[in-house]
Amino acid sequence: MTLEIIPAILVKERAELVRRIAAVSPYVKMVHIDVMDNKFVPNKTVGPESFFDLPKNVLYEFHWMVENPEDYISKIPGPHLHLVHVEAVKNWAAVEKAVAKAGGTLGIAFNPGTPLDQLLPVVEKAERVLAMTVVPGFDGQKYIADVEAKISKLRTLYPKLEIEVDGGIGPQTAIGAVQAGADKLAAASAIFAKQDIRKAIRDILDSVSCAGCPSYAECKG
Repeated sequence: MTLEIIPAILVKERAELVRRIAAVSPYVKMVHIDVMDNKFVPNKTVGPESFFDLPKNVLYEFHWMVENPEDYISKIPGPHLHLVHVEAVKNWAAVEKAVAKAGGTLGIAFNPGTPLDQLLPVVEKAERVLAMTVVPGFDGQKYIADVEAKISKLRTLYPKLEIEVDGGIGPQTAIGAVQAGADKLAAASAIFAKQDIRKAIRDILDSVSCAGCPSYAECKG
């Protein structure tokens, strides 16, 4: 599988969302947008009302850290990846119906403390699994390395599954995530806190090159 760096955006205003998308879009294929409702997690971000006319030169994955994610997904038509939390979904049929109606694909996220036994019965519904390596709600948190054991088990059970890691990802923590089996890395502050966005993305890729991951050019291409 090809390693991919996916810039993660957690903001409260549409103007900042668009600014950050523009800053990274020349260097990546996909952008990760965090959506929080101040219910499932203790924070609130931009929501569906801010997702009109987003730049079309990248793909989008929406990370729904919300209760009743199907109500949000139905408002965002397009070929997007919708990452819903296994801890939040009460009605899988409703979520799958909303994703299909919107024209998107389904991904499933799980929190650091969630046992894999809760995730495994629904993994095959998903195109991608997102492993949280911080407690969701705020960026800038410390990477929880214990989640790597769950990533490794997922990779063993599902060799072809797309596995993304989100939380505390940077040049150092990316190594353990990739060695455990991740092929997608969502990074926020490690990218947006840097002056040189392209170099920040390259630095993460270069840090895992020793594990046999592709070069920056191969990842972008």
